[in-house]
Amino acid sequence: MLVKIPDSSNITGVILAGGKGRRMGGQDKGLLPLNGKPLIEYVVQALSQQVSSLLINANRNTERYARYGYPVIDDELSGYQGPLAGFAAALEAIETDYIVTLPCDAPVVPPDLVERLGAALVQKDADIAVAHDGVRMQPVYALIPRLLRASLLEFLDTGERKIDRWYACHRVVLADFSDAPDAFRNLNTPEQRASLEQSTPGYAGADG
Repeated sequence: MLVKIPDSSNITGVILAGGKGRRMGGQDKGLLPLNGKPLIEYVVQALSQQVSSLLINANRNTERYARYGYPVIDDELSGYQGPLAGFAAALEAIETDYIVTLPCDAPVVPPDLVERLGAALVQKDADIAVAHDGVRMQPVYALIPRLLRASLLEFLDTGERKIDRWYACHRVVLADFSDAPDAFRNLNTPEQRASLEQSTPGYAGADG
Protein backbone atom coordinates (compact mmCIF):
# COMPACT_ATOMS: atom_id res chain seq x y z
CA MET A 1 0.00 0.00 0.00
CA LEU A 2 2.83 2.38 0.84
CA VAL A 3 4.85 4.06 -1.87
CA LYS A 4 7.35 5.93 0.29
CA ILE A 5 8.19 6.56 3.88
CA PRO A 6 5.80 9.20 5.24
CA ASP A 7 7.73 12.27 6.34
CA SER A 8 6.64 15.24 8.41
CA SER A 9 5.62 17.25 5.35
CA ASN A 10 3.04 14.61 4.45
CA ILE A 11 1.54 14.07 7.90
CA THR A 12 -1.05 16.14 9.75
CA GLY A 13 -1.00 15.92 13.50
CA VAL A 14 -4.46 15.51 15.03
CA ILE A 15 -5.02 16.27 18.70
CA LEU A 16 -8.18 14.58 19.94
CA ALA A 17 -10.04 16.89 22.30
CA GLY A 18 -13.60 15.92 21.44
CA GLY A 19 -14.54 13.75 24.40
CA LYS A 20 -17.01 14.36 27.22
CA GLY A 21 -14.49 14.05 30.04
CA ARG A 22 -16.94 11.96 32.06
CA ARG A 23 -14.45 10.93 34.72
CA MET A 24 -13.40 14.57 35.05
CA GLY A 25 -16.95 15.55 35.90
CA GLY A 26 -17.73 16.52 32.31
CA GLN A 27 -14.92 19.08 32.10
CA ASP A 28 -13.10 19.72 28.82
CA LYS A 29 -9.86 17.91 29.60
CA GLY A 30 -7.75 19.68 27.02
CA LEU A 31 -8.31 22.98 28.80
CA LEU A 32 -7.65 21.73 32.33
CA PRO A 33 -4.48 23.21 33.84
CA LEU A 34 -1.36 21.23 34.67
CA ASN A 35 1.07 23.36 36.64
CA GLY A 36 -0.81 26.42 35.45
CA LYS A 37 -0.86 25.54 31.76
CA PRO A 38 -3.73 23.90 29.79
CA LEU A 39 -3.04 20.27 29.00
CA ILE A 40 -3.43 20.79 25.27
CA GLU A 41 -0.60 23.32 25.21
CA TYR A 42 1.89 20.61 26.14
CA VAL A 43 0.63 18.44 23.30
CA VAL A 44 0.58 21.28 20.76
CA GLN A 45 4.11 22.24 21.69
CA ALA A 46 5.46 18.71 21.30
CA LEU A 47 3.54 17.66 18.20
CA SER A 48 4.07 20.88 16.25
CA GLN A 49 7.79 20.08 16.24
CA GLN A 50 7.18 16.72 14.55
CA VAL A 51 4.75 17.53 11.72
CA SER A 52 4.26 20.34 9.23
CA SER A 53 0.53 20.76 9.82
CA LEU A 54 -1.69 20.28 12.82
CA LEU A 55 -5.38 20.42 13.68
CA ILE A 56 -7.47 20.05 16.79
CA ASN A 57 -10.58 17.88 16.95
CA ALA A 58 -12.99 19.43 19.46
CA ASN A 59 -16.75 19.43 19.95
CA ARG A 60 -16.97 22.36 22.36
CA ASN A 61 -14.96 25.43 23.36
CA THR A 62 -13.85 25.67 19.75
CA GLU A 63 -13.07 29.40 20.03
CA ARG A 64 -10.65 28.74 22.87
CA TYR A 65 -8.93 25.99 20.96
CA ALA A 66 -8.73 28.19 17.86
CA ARG A 67 -6.54 30.63 19.80
CA TYR A 68 -3.63 28.27 19.29
CA GLY A 69 -3.62 29.15 15.61
CA TYR A 70 -4.54 25.76 14.16
CA PRO A 71 -7.75 24.60 12.44
CA VAL A 72 -10.38 23.24 14.81
CA ILE A 73 -12.76 20.60 13.46
CA ASP A 74 -15.68 18.92 15.15
CA ASP A 75 -17.06 15.44 14.64
CA GLU A 76 -19.38 14.97 11.71
CA LEU A 77 -21.21 12.45 13.90
CA SER A 78 -23.18 14.07 16.71
CA GLY A 79 -23.37 12.88 20.28
CA TYR A 80 -19.71 12.34 21.20
CA GLN A 81 -19.24 9.10 19.26
CA GLY A 82 -15.65 8.48 20.36
CA PRO A 83 -12.17 8.68 18.83
CA LEU A 84 -13.11 7.05 15.52
CA ALA A 85 -15.46 9.96 14.84
CA GLY A 86 -12.51 12.28 15.32
CA PHE A 87 -10.39 10.15 13.01
CA ALA A 88 -13.08 10.35 10.32
CA ALA A 89 -13.44 14.13 10.62
CA ALA A 90 -9.68 14.56 10.38
CA LEU A 91 -9.30 12.29 7.36
CA GLU A 92 -11.94 14.41 5.62
CA ALA A 93 -10.22 17.69 6.48
CA ILE A 94 -6.56 16.99 5.74
CA GLU A 95 -4.55 17.75 2.63
CA THR A 96 -1.70 15.42 3.56
CA ASP A 97 -1.64 11.67 2.94
CA TYR A 98 -1.49 10.70 6.61
CA ILE A 99 -2.71 11.69 10.03
CA VAL A 100 -1.01 10.97 13.31
CA THR A 101 -3.42 11.02 16.25
CA LEU A 102 -2.99 11.46 19.98
CA PRO A 103 -5.15 12.60 22.90
CA CYS A 104 -5.22 16.05 24.45
CA ASP A 105 -4.83 14.75 28.00
CA ALA A 106 -1.43 13.04 27.89
CA PRO A 107 1.08 15.89 28.16
CA VAL A 108 4.32 13.89 27.98
CA VAL A 109 4.62 13.29 24.23
CA PRO A 110 7.59 11.26 22.92
CA PRO A 111 9.78 13.60 20.85
CA ASP A 112 10.09 10.92 18.16
CA LEU A 113 6.48 9.71 18.21
CA VAL A 114 5.85 10.41 14.52
CA GLU A 115 9.24 9.11 13.39
CA ARG A 116 8.85 5.79 15.19
CA LEU A 117 5.29 5.23 14.01
CA GLY A 118 6.37 5.93 10.43
CA ALA A 119 9.34 3.61 10.65
CA ALA A 120 7.19 0.78 11.99
CA LEU A 121 4.61 1.31 9.26
CA VAL A 122 7.20 1.00 6.52
CA GLN A 123 9.18 -1.81 8.11
CA LYS A 124 6.13 -4.09 8.21
CA ASP A 125 4.43 -2.67 5.09
CA ALA A 126 1.36 -2.13 7.24
CA ASP A 127 -1.77 -0.04 6.73
CA ILE A 128 -1.80 1.50 10.20
CA ALA A 129 0.86 1.92 12.89
CA VAL A 130 -0.23 2.04 16.53
CA ALA A 131 1.88 2.67 19.62
CA HIS A 132 2.48 -0.07 22.19
CA ASP A 133 3.81 0.83 25.64
CA GLY A 134 5.28 -2.59 26.34
CA VAL A 135 2.19 -3.82 28.16
CA ARG A 136 -0.74 -2.85 25.95
CA MET A 137 -1.64 -1.18 22.70
CA GLN A 138 -2.36 2.55 22.91
CA PRO A 139 -5.00 2.79 20.18
CA VAL A 140 -5.41 6.54 19.91
CA TYR A 141 -1.70 6.99 19.17
CA ALA A 142 -1.82 6.02 15.52
CA LEU A 143 -0.49 6.81 12.06
CA ILE A 144 -3.28 6.37 9.52
CA PRO A 145 -3.34 7.00 5.74
CA ARG A 146 -6.05 9.12 4.17
CA LEU A 147 -6.74 6.22 1.81
CA LEU A 148 -8.53 4.45 4.66
CA ARG A 149 -11.17 7.16 5.07
CA ALA A 150 -13.75 5.24 2.99
CA SER A 151 -13.13 2.11 5.04
CA LEU A 152 -13.65 4.02 8.27
CA LEU A 153 -16.86 5.66 7.06
CA GLU A 154 -18.26 2.29 6.02
CA PHE A 155 -17.36 0.87 9.42
CA LEU A 156 -19.03 3.76 11.25
CA ASP A 157 -22.13 3.42 9.07
CA THR A 158 -22.67 -0.05 10.53
CA GLY A 159 -23.00 1.50 13.97
CA GLU A 160 -19.62 0.23 15.20
CA ARG A 161 -17.49 2.59 17.29
CA LYS A 162 -14.73 0.39 18.74
CA ILE A 163 -11.25 1.21 17.51
CA ASP A 164 -9.86 -2.30 17.85
CA ARG A 165 -12.61 -3.72 15.64
CA TRP A 166 -11.81 -1.27 12.87
CA TYR A 167 -8.11 -1.91 13.24
CA ALA A 168 -8.82 -5.64 12.86
CA CYS A 169 -10.02 -4.93 9.32
CA HIS A 170 -6.51 -3.80 8.31
CA ARG A 171 -2.86 -4.67 8.62
CA VAL A 172 -1.74 -3.05 11.85
CA VAL A 173 1.80 -2.87 13.17
CA LEU A 174 2.55 -2.09 16.81
CA ALA A 175 5.35 0.43 17.24
CA ASP A 176 7.47 -0.31 20.30
CA PHE A 177 7.45 2.45 22.91
CA SER A 178 8.23 0.18 25.85
CA ASP A 179 11.10 2.50 26.73
CA ALA A 180 8.67 5.41 27.28
CA PRO A 181 5.60 4.05 29.11
CA ASP A 182 5.00 7.33 30.96
CA ALA A 183 4.29 9.02 27.63
CA PHE A 184 0.90 7.30 27.59
CA ARG A 185 -0.12 8.37 31.06
CA ASN A 186 -3.30 10.23 30.24
CA LEU A 187 -5.24 12.12 32.85
CA ASN A 188 -8.74 10.77 33.31
CA THR A 189 -9.45 11.83 36.88
CA PRO A 190 -8.63 14.78 39.16
CA GLU A 191 -6.52 12.40 41.25
CA GLN A 192 -4.36 11.48 38.27
CA ARG A 193 -3.85 15.14 37.41
CA ALA A 194 -2.84 15.94 41.00
CA SER A 195 -0.46 12.97 41.01
CA LEU A 196 1.29 14.14 37.84
CA GLU A 197 1.61 17.67 39.18
CA GLN A 198 3.19 16.35 42.35
CA SER A 199 5.58 14.01 40.56
CA THR A 200 6.66 16.60 37.98
CA PRO A 201 6.19 20.00 39.65
CA GLY A 202 8.44 21.77 37.18
CA TYR A 203 7.17 20.07 34.05
CA ALA A 204 6.58 22.61 31.30
CA GLY A 205 6.55 20.52 28.16
CA ALA A 206 9.25 19.36 25.77
CA ASP A 207 11.18 22.61 25.92
CA GLY A 208 10.51 23.41 29.55
